[in-house]
Amino acid sequence: MFHIVLYEPEIPANTGNIIRLCANTGAQLHLIRPLGFELSDKKLRRAGLDYHEWVAVQVHDTLDLFINTVKPERIFALTTKGRQLFNDVIYKPQDALLFGPETRGLPGAVLSSSGVAQCLYLPMRAESRSLNLSNTVSIVLYEAWRQLAFAGALIK
Repeated sequence: MFHIVLYEPEIPANTGNIIRLCANTGAQLHLIRPLGFELSDKKLRRAGLDYHEWVAVQVHDTLDLFINTVKPERIFALTTKGRQLFNDVIYKPQDALLFGPETRGLPGAVLSSSGVAQCLYLPMRAESRSLNLSNTVSIVLYEAWRQLAFAGALIK
């Protein structure tokens, strides 16, 4: 399934929501240090409810260590600086979806690194700055999973 990669996440409630999302979609969650919170943070635990047991969260010291350890098929960076719409991509299992810190987004060095296949964006109104991190992850992950006919899901 997909790899959700949070680069230097800052807000525990967002990461908790994403833990719950990953538990319900079968995605693997990866956190790239430094983290803006402790993994034992109450806000993180509360937002993730009891889903922590259903997701193996992997923490990596650097993005390069994630790439060298996990070896994802492709890495798509989500950024307001992206030039391709997130839904114009044909996703494959084992793709990694990379998201930046809530207050500053992905740094230019990460966006231009050789590991990043493409920089994608979500459409927004012109006067908007950005969407909430957990909302963005949800939108992109569900589009990618939809393209795989929701493989592994209970469909009624």
